[in-house]
Amino acid sequence: MLEITTLAERPEYLERMYEFAGAWPAFMHNDPIGNAFMGQVPVHFPDQCVIATEDGEFVAHGRSIPFVFPDEHRTDLPSGGWDRVLHWGFQDLRAGRTPNVSSALEILIRPSHLGRGLSHEMLAAMRRAVQAKGHTALYAPVRPNGKTDAHQPMTKYVEQRRPDGLPVDPWLRVHVKAGGEIVQVAPRSMVIAGTLDEWRTWTGLPFDRTGDIVVPKALVPVHVDVEHNHAVYVEPNVWIRHDL
Repeated sequence: MLEITTLAERPEYLERMYEFAGAWPAFMHNDPIGNAFMGQVPVHFPDQCVIATEDGEFVAHGRSIPFVFPDEHRTDLPSGGWDRVLHWGFQDLRAGRTPNVSSALEILIRPSHLGRGLSHEMLAAMRRAVQAKGHTALYAPVRPNGKTDAHQPMTKYVEQRRPDGLPVDPWLRVHVKAGGEIVQVAPRSMVIAGTLDEWRTWTGLPFDRTGDIVVPKALVPVHVDVEHNHAVYVEPNVWIRHDL
């Protein structure tokens, strides 16, 4: 039997939030903003983190963060996407501001349970958790991991539709089917920089030439500068709004 609750209701799962984080490619674990803040999300906002178990097995979790939007300084959704909304959420927490909206940060499903519609149920549970706090909207800087052509601009990818009119990308489709609206591309949602040796460790690739290099599971190419011994990945995501 599948059971979905919030982490606030099942705090014993706090220490297990990274149990199957290996589903992400290794380089994705090296975003400095994410490393600084993501571990604090379930600590400070357990009522906005959702947990799924099936017959006692931990099979999925999701995290969201509350923030204030819009205000006089935040008139548009940030081009900095995932990184920026994490910063906004903790900036508001420190300032004691009262959030009115939330942003999804992650829905992660155990690989053995993919393809069973669990993503739809987890998103619905996250919407309910946010709505219970009286927030007017759930935003999401979605990572469209169905994008396989790193050279295709994200602005073009989000326009692709199936014959039924839904997005070709599975995660965008989950959000649209749930009532979400694609708002805009966040062109620098996550920025990951490292030395060439670090990138070699993360990917197993040689990183021995200057220019753009396509890395498996990266949505866009990685920019490499051999002379200056660094490579930078700037990932675009897609902002989606769920009116609650």
